[in-house]
Amino acid sequence: MDFDFSFYLFLATVVTGVIWGGYLLILKSQGLVFDEKNEPVLVEYARSFFPIVLIVLLLRSFIAEPFRIPSGSMMPTLLVGDFILVNKFTFGLRLPVINKKIVELNEPKRGDIVVFRYPKEPSVDYIKRVIGLPGDKVVYSNKQLTVNGIPVQQVSLGRYQGLGQGEDMTGAERLSENLTGVEHDILIRNGTPTVEFSHVVPAGNYFVMGDNRDNSNDSRYWGYVPEANLVGKAFFIWMSWDWQDKGVGFSRIGTVLN
Repeated sequence: MDFDFSFYLFLATVVTGVIWGGYLLILKSQGLVFDEKNEPVLVEYARSFFPIVLIVLLLRSFIAEPFRIPSGSMMPTLLVGDFILVNKFTFGLRLPVINKKIVELNEPKRGDIVVFRYPKEPSVDYIKRVIGLPGDKVVYSNKQLTVNGIPVQQVSLGRYQGLGQGEDMTGAERLSENLTGVEHDILIRNGTPTVEFSHVVPAGNYFVMGDNRDNSNDSRYWGYVPEANLVGKAFFIWMSWDWQDKGVGFSRIGTVLN
């Protein structure tokens, strides 16, 4: 099992809950009344922290979880230093730590920006855009996507001007892509070699790609994302910080992701 922050948060909830609850049970068995003035220091800390870590655990596990974007693979949609919120319940409710789904809800759609556990190293979270659903035939040739025989429409928006930690993408071509109704921008470096392929997505899996098409480690290189690896859907930028470009990116705060 890969231990992550959720595991330690769950452990903290259990430990503080056991200490506090156990102390109350001991008092009850001895016919004593709880008195804050006489409680041991360890119990005082447990009583104070238990509700806090419990609420954080429930929010992160079932409502929304914050993530920071560490790379430029989703440029220009997401920049290095963006802080995003990920909807944890839209694809079904999962138990923390063991990630077992207990409630079935929605399934990912083409164009959704999803966070998932990297299949080759599940302790690492990746973020990409869903391109192919189970059963879809996805073709990528000459940097043009085709899904189920229909070329994905692309409109050039000119040259991209990168800033801060994304400055190295300056000069790439920026295109507006319409992925079966979901419009978003992508970056292409013309002349850069890429992987061409034709795949039919197997049942229970998803084909994902980064919006920065020539600078993304995605399904083209390591395969599909199993449904069990999905963490949630990215939907909101709540903070953006790039120390190489004016610090806080106020214009990006509050951006709803498409």
